[in-house]
Amino acid sequence: MSKSITLYGIPNCDTVKKARTWLDEQQIGYVFHDFKKQGVSEDDLRRWLKHVPLETLLNRKGTTWRKLTDADKARAEQTDGAIALMRENTSLIKRPVFERGNTVHAGFSADTYAALTA
Repeated sequence: MSKSITLYGIPNCDTVKKARTWLDEQQIGYVFHDFKKQGVSEDDLRRWLKHVPLETLLNRKGTTWRKLTDADKARAEQTDGAIALMRENTSLIKRPVFERGNTVHAGFSADTYAALTA
């Protein structure tokens, strides 16, 4: 199992900034993957969904979700449709996504990250 950490997100997202600051303060190395510049693959999303429920990974609270058509929201009810939507618009992915080996977590809290990096 790989011990390297990859943090996926968008640099200007406040929650991503908090996660990066926390990792930096703890002097924990990581690779940052910028969704906006580097995209996200279907394989990544399917791998994450083995560890994180779709209800968690798909961000239904943001403005991007609210701007979707009813037809797109309906597509998101099925895994394949949700994956396609998240690939088309990475702002629909809950951020940040923390990946270390077989450990995947969406979102940030200092306590959770402390446990994940112990």
